[in-house]
Amino acid sequence: MKKNGDIIIIEDDADDREILAEVFEQVLHENNYSNRLVMLEDSAKVIDYLKETGTEPFLMLSDINMPKVDGFTLRGRIFNDPELKDRCIPYIFLTTSGTNQDYIQQAYQMSVQGYFCKPVRFEDYKKLISEIISYWKSSKAPS
Repeated sequence: MKKNGDIIIIEDDADDREILAEVFEQVLHENNYSNRLVMLEDSAKVIDYLKETGTEPFLMLSDINMPKVDGFTLRGRIFNDPELKDRCIPYIFLTTSGTNQDYIQQAYQMSVQGYFCKPVRFEDYKKLISEIISYWKSSKAPS
């Protein structure tokens, strides 16, 4: 995990991507973080993107319910890929699936580093994203 690496958002919904872009732009600016935000709408292309670009992401935030490759399947592919697994990229679900206990249990069985519900209010979204980034900026990981 590279502290100033890319923050990768995997989100198929255009409206959610727009809100996330605004939230992250404000949070990154207000905290003087230099991370670059990368939005990927096609979950089927994430593995290729990670491998072809050689990016060293800081965080990955993924929706769960997406066409082609859902968030659980994508997490499994990343977690089971030796090259990507060794990068120690925190993988976090950010979803509207809320308190679905089956989803929460499945997520943690896949060793995700967080499961969060998408807030309704913009200020709540900013607070949540700020807390997630702050936590991971302080966290230690193998280099």
